[in-house]
Amino acid sequence: MAKDDLVSIDGKVVEIKGGGSYTVVLENGVSVAAKLCGKMKKFSIRIVPGDRVTVAFSPYDSSHGLIMFRHKV
Repeated sequence: MAKDDLVSIDGKVVEIKGGGSYTVVLENGVSVAAKLCGKMKKFSIRIVPGDRVTVAFSPYDSSHGLIMFRHKV
């Protein structure tokens, strides 16, 4: 699936789980599991609880997503 086909929503990281997954609470109050995208792993961008992030979802499955961007505070 192309990156243009993904749906992006902002949220806040609330928990770090094992295996590189995170729990993110979205703007609409829904809690989802998310992983880092490849570029964030490549450039060693760290995510800590409390960070604002942009999460991209597939239009077919919105139960988990990819963290695409970490917002500066």
